[in-house]
Amino acid sequence: MARRERVVRMSVEQPLWRALTAYRVITMLYAVLLSVFGREKYDRPWVAVAFLVVMVVWTLVTLPKVSGAAACTKRFLGADLTVALAGILLTPLADFEAQQVDGPTLSSIWTAGAVLAYAIKGGWRWAAFASTFVAVANIIERGHPSRDTFHNVLLVWVASIAIGYVVEVARASERTLARALEIEAATRERERLARDIHDSVLQVLAMVQRRGTAIGGEAAELGRMAGEQEVALRTLVSSGLVPATRVSEDAAEGAVVRSVEVDDEPSGRADDLRSLLAPHAGSRVSFAEPGAPVLLAPAAARELAAAVSAALDNVRVHAGENAQAWILVEDWPDEVIVTVRDDGPGIPEGRLAQAEGEGRMGVALSIRGRLRDLGGTAELISVPGQGTEVELKVPKVSRGKAGSAR
Repeated sequence: MARRERVVRMSVEQPLWRALTAYRVITMLYAVLLSVFGREKYDRPWVAVAFLVVMVVWTLVTLPKVSGAAACTKRFLGADLTVALAGILLTPLADFEAQQVDGPTLSSIWTAGAVLAYAIKGGWRWAAFASTFVAVANIIERGHPSRDTFHNVLLVWVASIAIGYVVEVARASERTLARALEIEAATRERERLARDIHDSVLQVLAMVQRRGTAIGGEAAELGRMAGEQEVALRTLVSSGLVPATRVSEDAAEGAVVRSVEVDDEPSGRADDLRSLLAPHAGSRVSFAEPGAPVLLAPAAARELAAAVSAALDNVRVHAGENAQAWILVEDWPDEVIVTVRDDGPGIPEGRLAQAEGEGRMGVALSIRGRLRDLGGTAELISVPGQGTEVELKVPKVSRGKAGSAR
C-alpha cells in the first residue's frame, strides 16, 4: 500500500484572532451608535463625524490584518494604536463638556481592540506597553480624572496584561505539545522499523545460527558470526538507536503538529482476513474460520496477519518442532478476534521481561506494537506446562494509523 504523510498545522491563537475581528466590528458599530444617539451634546459635530468615518474605514480595511499573527505587523499595530489614541484625545474638541462629565470617548470601547491586538501578537509585555499609552491618553482627555477614570484605566491595563499572559502560556503549551507529538511520531517510526527488522533480518540471522550449529564445520563458524550479528542488532533495536524519519519543522515553530497518514488505496476497499491467514494452515497448524468473509481495511488486515505470523514464529522457535498450534478467527459486529494457541511448554514467569531486556522484542513489537497501532489489544496467557494463548483484538473501525474499512 502506498502512503503519503501530510502535516496539519493548528494554533490555539486562531480563535483569539477571530474573536478580535468580531470585537472590532461590533465595537465600531457601538461607537457609531453612541455618537448618533448623543449627537446633541457635540459642540463640533464635524470633528466626531470626521473621526468616526476614519475609524469605520480603518476598521473595515484592516480586517485582514487581524486575521492572524503573520498579517498583524508592528507597523499596523502602531497605526492602529494611533487611531485609537486620536479618538480619545479628539473627544474634548468635539464635546467641550467631556472633561467635566465622565462619558464615552469618540472611540469608546473600540480602543480596547487595539490593545488586545498587542496582547495577542506579543504577549503581556506588549499589552502593558499599549495599555499604558491608552491610560495616559484617557488621563489627558479628562483633564481632572475622577475615580471612575482611574478605575476604567486600571481595568483595561490589567485585563490586557492578563490576556497577553494567557497567550504566552498557550504558546508555551503549543511548543510542549508539538515536541511531545514529535517524540511520539519518532518513537512509532522506530518501533515500525524495529518490527520490520525483527520479522526479517533477525529471524534470518537466528535461523542461520541454528542451522550452522546443527551442520557443523565451516557452517558452524558462519552460524557463530550470524549469532554475534544478531546480538549486536538486537542491542541496537532495544537501545532505541534505530533511525526514525524526521518530523516536520513546523513543530519547532510553536505549532501543534498532527501527523496524518493518507491511504492511497481506493476508499471502501476491504480485505478478507481469512485469505491472509489460510496459508498458515498445515499439519502442525489448525485453522478455524467463520463461514463468511472477515472484512477489514487492507492495512489493518495485513498488520493483524503479520502479528499472527509472529505468534506462530514464536511457537516454532520456543514450543518445539512437534508443537501443535491452533488459529481461531471470530468475527464480531464491532471487532475481530484472532486467537493463536499452542500445546508447548508455556512461558516461564518473567521470561518476557527478560527477553525484552536482552533485545528480543518479538512479543513487544511484532505483536503488541502492531495491535496498539491498530487501536486493538494483544493479550498473552501462558501457564508453564499447559501451552500459550495469544488473543488479538482489532476494532472494525480502526483508531490506529492503519485505517479502517468503510
